[in-house]
Amino acid sequence: MAEAHQAVAFQFTVTPEGVDFRLSREALKHIYLAGINSWKKRLIRIKNGFLRGVYPGSPTSWLVVVMTTVGSSYCNMDISLGLVGYIQKCLPQGYSPQESPQTRELLSMAIFSTGVWMTGIFFFRQTLKLLLSYHGWMFEMHGQTSHFTKIWVICVRLLCSRRPMLYSFQTSLPKLPVPKVAATIRRYLESVRPLLDDEEYYRMEMLAKEFQEKTAPRLQKYLVFKSWWATNYVSDWWEEYIYLRGRSPLMVNSNYYVMDLVLIKNTDVQAARLGNIIHAMIMYRRKLDREEIKPVMALGIVPMCSYQMERMFNTTRIPGKETDVLQHLSESRHVAVYHNGRFFKVWLYEGSRLLKPRDLEMQFQRILDDPSPPQPGEEKLAALTAGGRMEWAQARQAFFSSGKNKAALEAIERAAFFVALDEESYQYDPEDEASLSLYGKALLHGNCYNRWFDKSFTLISFKNGQLGLNTEHSWADAPIIGHLWEFALGTDSFHLGYTETGHCLGKPNSALAPPLRLQWDIPKQCQAVIESSYKVAKALADDVELYCFQFLSFGKGLIKKCRTSPDAFVQIALQLAHFRDRGKFCLTYEASMTRMFREGRTETVRSCTSESTAFVQAMMEGSHMKPDLQDLFRKAAEKHQNMYRLAMTGAGIDRHLFCLYVVSKYLGVSSPFLAEVLAEPWRLSTSQIPQSQIRMFDPDQYPHHLGAGGGFGPVADDGYGVSYMIAGENMIFFHVSSKFSSSETNAQRFGNHIRQALLDIANLFQLPKADS
Repeated sequence: MAEAHQAVAFQFTVTPEGVDFRLSREALKHIYLAGINSWKKRLIRIKNGFLRGVYPGSPTSWLVVVMTTVGSSYCNMDISLGLVGYIQKCLPQGYSPQESPQTRELLSMAIFSTGVWMTGIFFFRQTLKLLLSYHGWMFEMHGQTSHFTKIWVICVRLLCSRRPMLYSFQTSLPKLPVPKVAATIRRYLESVRPLLDDEEYYRMEMLAKEFQEKTAPRLQKYLVFKSWWATNYVSDWWEEYIYLRGRSPLMVNSNYYVMDLVLIKNTDVQAARLGNIIHAMIMYRRKLDREEIKPVMALGIVPMCSYQMERMFNTTRIPGKETDVLQHLSESRHVAVYHNGRFFKVWLYEGSRLLKPRDLEMQFQRILDDPSPPQPGEEKLAALTAGGRMEWAQARQAFFSSGKNKAALEAIERAAFFVALDEESYQYDPEDEASLSLYGKALLHGNCYNRWFDKSFTLISFKNGQLGLNTEHSWADAPIIGHLWEFALGTDSFHLGYTETGHCLGKPNSALAPPLRLQWDIPKQCQAVIESSYKVAKALADDVELYCFQFLSFGKGLIKKCRTSPDAFVQIALQLAHFRDRGKFCLTYEASMTRMFREGRTETVRSCTSESTAFVQAMMEGSHMKPDLQDLFRKAAEKHQNMYRLAMTGAGIDRHLFCLYVVSKYLGVSSPFLAEVLAEPWRLSTSQIPQSQIRMFDPDQYPHHLGAGGGFGPVADDGYGVSYMIAGENMIFFHVSSKFSSSETNAQRFGNHIRQALLDIANLFQLPKADS
C-alpha cells in the first residue's frame, strides 16, 4: 500500500547488536516541509496582524517619523517641544560602559517618534470611524449630492487611499447603533397597518403602547449596555438563537444552494472541472489567510465588514442536544469526498506544495474509478446531518466518540470543505424549462444522504462537469460564499483553462499516494438511527416544490428607465404577483445587509407597505389611468428604497425587537407584544443575490459568463421562498420554492404570476420588451 508506506516516517527492529532504525527520507522530508509551511503561515499571520493593527501606518511611515525627528535634532530644532529631553531623563541609567549620551538621545527620539506615529494612527481611525458613521449620502437622490456629502466623499477617499488588507478597516468600522424604542415601534405599526383590519390594528396598537411605556425602558437599558460592551449587539444572539439553537433539519430549512455558470460549459470531464475549481478555492483560501483579498467597498469608497470570511474554510457545525457549536480550525490540508456511498480523504498538498489542478484531477478520477462497495451503514451515513439535530447529536455521542468511527468523522469535520461526486447529470437547457428547477432541487437536498449539510459548504460535482454549492447558513450570509464562488469560476475560466480534450493543463504526478478510503464500524443500532433520519429528510425533500426560471424580457438596464432601483421594481412586482396568487397581502421578508457596521450581518426589510398595497389594489381595480398608476408605483418604490436604506444604516425593525425579546427571556419578563411579533409567520421570504462583487472579467465582453444565483426553501409551510438575481442588463433569474403539502401555494403558478407582474409594470412605463 503506497499510502501506508508514505505515512510511516521510520521503522525499527531489535537485533542482537541493538536497535536498528530504518528511516524513510521521503516521509521525513514531507514532515519537515509540512512543519516549515506551518511556521511560514504563523509568521505571515503575525506580520499581517501587525500591519493590520497599525493601518494606515506602516514600518516605512514609522521610519519617516523617526528620521524627521532625528533630522530636526541635527538642525537644532526641537519639534518634540522638550518631550525628547524629558523621555531621556526618565530612561533608567544603563550599566553598559558602551552606552553614551548619543545612544540615550537616539533611543529617546525613537520612543517619541513611535508615540507620535501611534497617536497619528489612533486619530486616523477615530476620524475614519466618525466619517463612516455618516449615512446621509444614502438618502440623497441620484444626481442631487449635497456639498457636505461631496466633502465627506473626498475625506473618506483620502483616508482609505492606502492599499488596505482584508481586515484593515475592521477597527475603524462604527458599531451598530441601538434604535430608539419609540422609533422602532412606530415603524413596526406602520409595517403591519396594511395587513390588519381596524380592530386588529387597534389591538396591536394598544399592545405596542403598553410595551413601550411599561416593559421596553428596562429591556432597552440592558440592550444599550450590551451595545457599549459588545462589538455588535445583534450578531452573537442572532447566530446562537436563530441558527445554532434550531433543532429542525438544516436541509431545506436553513441551508441554501448556489448554481454554476449556466450559459457556457468549460469542460464535460467531471474530475477535471473539480481539479481546477478546488485548486482555485485553495488559492482563494491562501489569499484569505494572507489577507490579500481587497475589502468589499460600497460605491467603491465605504468599506464593508469582512469578519464573516474568517470561517469560510475548515469550519463544521457540530450537533448538540440543546445547541450546536461552530468548530473552526486555523488550517486543514485535505477535503472529504463522497462518491457512490463511500467516503474518502484527499490531500491538497504534497509537503508544502499545493497540488496542481492536473494532480487533483487524477486524484478525483481515482475515486470515480474505484469499484469498492460501501461498508455496512456507510452509504446513507450523511443522512444524519439532514435529519433532526437532537437525533444527530445523540447518535454522534453514542456511536462516533471513539475508535475508527471517531477518526473517520474527524477526517470529515476537520476537512477544508466537503465534496460530493454525483453520478447524475444536471444543467440548464434553454429548450427544457424544467431543467433549471431539477438542477436547483439536486443542489438543495440531493438524495438526502450525498451532502454533508454540517460543513460550511459542500461542493457538488455532477457527471457532466456541472457544479454547485450547498451552504450552511450559520457561519455567514450568501454574499460571502458568493465572493468565493465568483473567484473560483473566474479563475477556472480565465486563468487555469483546459486542454482540447477537456482535461486540466499539465502532467499528473502518478507517484502521488491515492486518496484514503475512510473506515467505519457502524452497528445495527446506528444504522437504524441513520434510516430514521433519512426518512425524515426524504419526506422534507419530497415536499419541496422548486420552480426556477430565466426572465429574458428585460433586466436592470430598462428598469432604470422607470427612475427606480431594480430591487424595488422586483419587490413591488412580487407584491402584485402574490396578491394575484393568494388574493391577499402577507408579511414579507427581504434580507438586507448591515455590513457597514462592525460584525454586521442582516436586517429585515418589510416589503409589504401601505404604498405598495395601494399600487397593487389600483392595478387590480383596472380603472386607473396610467399616470396615476405610475405615480402610485413611484411612491411605493421610494418607500421601499427608504426602508432598505434605514435597514442598512441600523434603523431596521426586526433585529431590535428580536434582541429586546432575548433580553426579556433572560430577565423572565413576559411581553405579549414581543411574543406576538416574534410569532408572526413570514409567508413571503425574499432575497436578492449579489453578483460581480469582484471583477475577474468584463461582463460586457463575456456576457454569457453568468451564474444563475441560488435559492432556499420556504420559511413558512404555507408560504413562498423567492430569491432572484438581476443578471446584467437584460436578464433576471428567479428561484421560487413552496411546499406540495400546502393546498394554498404552487411555486410554478407563483412564478408565472411574477413573470406577468414584471411585464405589466413595464407596460405602465412603455418599456420595450425583448422576446421571452
